[in-house]
Amino acid sequence: MNRLRLTVQLFYTILTNGYVYGFLSGKIYRGKLKYACVPGLNCYSCPGAVGACPMGALQALLNQQGMQIPFAALAFFFLFGSLLGRTVCGWLCPFGLVQDLLHRIPVFRKRKKLPFHEILKYGKYLVLLFLACAGSMFLFGGFARVPAFCKYLCPSGTLMGALPLLSANGQLRSQIGGLFFWKLGVLLFLLLLSVKFFRPFCQYLCPLGAVYGCFNRFSLLQIRWNEEDCTFCGACSRACPAGLSVHEISRSPECIRCGKCISACPADCLHPSAHGRRTSETPANNA
Repeated sequence: MNRLRLTVQLFYTILTNGYVYGFLSGKIYRGKLKYACVPGLNCYSCPGAVGACPMGALQALLNQQGMQIPFAALAFFFLFGSLLGRTVCGWLCPFGLVQDLLHRIPVFRKRKKLPFHEILKYGKYLVLLFLACAGSMFLFGGFARVPAFCKYLCPSGTLMGALPLLSANGQLRSQIGGLFFWKLGVLLFLLLLSVKFFRPFCQYLCPLGAVYGCFNRFSLLQIRWNEEDCTFCGACSRACPAGLSVHEISRSPECIRCGKCISACPADCLHPSAHGRRTSETPANNA
């Protein structure tokens, strides 16, 4: 399962960032495909990106004059959220892949969560509401409407957009200012955290993860738990990079459906499913 997920992540990242000429020329692809969003966090400004980021599209629609409801972005979130939930985060997001690869670097005493996790995990919802949404709908910083999440925080945009563009375009390098160094600092901080802690950006700051997490309990694709066969050994919880219990797997907004629990289960009672219905609804306190 882990090897399959890595293969899918790599293939998807190459597929959605495969505009090689953009990396060589330092120019952004502006063809018709760029009008279509891809499910994961994928910066529009990445010179290799062939599609648009749904969070960037949401901010662009909210940034328009007048209080217009962004029906196109909301429909996109509903479609992929209701089908996959945070499976998008675990299997398709390019910046999730970056964090996963960094977390493979061997360091002493890996950690699944940051201190104060139960409070910090709500940070992604605050980013969604106040940067991605409010920052695009209202005056931000006293100047004008801006895609605030993309402009002031998004580490994926810095890594996959700003840095490749600057490396290939000397004219852009002459325009570097304080905002770039702020975002570079955010990126480096998150990359360093990723070596020791599991996906810190996904767990605490990603607004896209916040959106998809709201669909986890109801999405079509789930991880089915055959409770009658479960021995409650805790192997799935120990393998879960988010530290979720067997009762939380798949349904929790923090579950990215990575499949590590499935591989770890000695009783073979966890399976991918198109409905996720449990074979028994025994109360959690029977564990």
